[in-house]
Amino acid sequence: MKTEFSLAQLADPDIAVADKILRACVHCGFCTATCPTYVLLGDELDSPRGRIYLIKEMLEKNAPPTAEVVKHIDRCLSCLACMTTCPSGVNYMHLVDQARARIEKDYTRPLADRGIRALLAWLMPHPGLFRFGMVMARFVRPVMNLLPSAHSLAAPTLLNRIKAMLALAPRHLPPEGPSSGTVFPALGVRRGRVALLHGCAQQVLAPRINRAAVNLLTRHGIEVVLVPDEQCCGALIHHLGRDERTLEFARANITAWLKEAERGGLDAILVTTSGCGTVIKDYGFMLREDEQFAAPAAKVSALAKDISEYVGGLEMAVPQPRNDIVVAYHSACSLQHGQKIAQLPKELLSNCGFVVKDVPESHLCCGSAGTYNILQPDIAGRLRDRKVANIATLKPDMIAAGNIGCMVQIASGTSVPVVHTIELLDWATGGPRPGLN
Repeated sequence: MKTEFSLAQLADPDIAVADKILRACVHCGFCTATCPTYVLLGDELDSPRGRIYLIKEMLEKNAPPTAEVVKHIDRCLSCLACMTTCPSGVNYMHLVDQARARIEKDYTRPLADRGIRALLAWLMPHPGLFRFGMVMARFVRPVMNLLPSAHSLAAPTLLNRIKAMLALAPRHLPPEGPSSGTVFPALGVRRGRVALLHGCAQQVLAPRINRAAVNLLTRHGIEVVLVPDEQCCGALIHHLGRDERTLEFARANITAWLKEAERGGLDAILVTTSGCGTVIKDYGFMLREDEQFAAPAAKVSALAKDISEYVGGLEMAVPQPRNDIVVAYHSACSLQHGQKIAQLPKELLSNCGFVVKDVPESHLCCGSAGTYNILQPDIAGRLRDRKVANIATLKPDMIAAGNIGCMVQIASGTSVPVVHTIELLDWATGGPRPGLN
């Protein structure tokens, strides 16, 4: 793709990156076949190729984004299926991230839109606030359900967004898990030492996931630490375009993790939420221009691993293979497209005896995508229903996924138990049977 940036514009490191990405695009359109919004809506501007044109024009003109541009960028799930499909290696992730940051900086959204985004950015990165919000949702939900909804793909209303947020809130919250700073010693001979990302929403909604990870790891000789002073990874607000705050979180985490590595050594920083893992692995790129943090960020990105990557290197003992359980494996977009980890989780489950089945149209997003199922509830709902219908054709006993957002989204549309991959691996190697939705 031909670009027309001025030399002054190209002096900006972000524009230089965008220019390189744009020039790699050859207009082939392969991305349209795997883009969930294009598959649903059939609008070229709701495809990666169409959005690339919009972003190119916005950046070249260096003008405030228009409402039309914002609409189509907002509809992007950042599922990154286009990157898996693209034969030219176009890094769409870094391009759309830059577009979101530009929109956040230069576009004035309607008041209601600003309000819901500010609420999400305030609540979700802080477990204490998020837990309070979930408790309050139980009292507000009965009233909101009495109010009518106006379904519109073109312009989601504030009421629809609030109702979507409340619908995703669980009716009961589990007890809080262990606090930051907790160290779980290895059972028997210590073979390794890792940090485990505590997480934000996940530690409120499903602390059992990290509990299963700790059980499996310590059972196999790995010491696990929940690092003190760890904060939100920044993924949720990063996709809202709030890059300055995202980088503040990143710097704080880098400092905390490397301090822990110096104190007791770390073989890896493990992540059980693949959406978080994709962003942490990108810290090196995000802070590449920061003289103080560029090298530490690259070090942290190299240490970061999805839990399945690390467990795949362990010699797991499987005393009771679960060969009577049919598992539909949902491959989270952030895992299969963002981190290019597609086969390993299925192999680990199969090695433990589970009967693992691929979900039809596995490349299509379930509609969760961080806060997308709140900000774009109608599109997200259609994607969820499509995903659940595909899963139902497999007649599974359980659904496995590697991302809490996907788990909550899919569970809202099915009665089949939705569990984390690590919960099944823990169960097969001596842990308890995973809980239900």
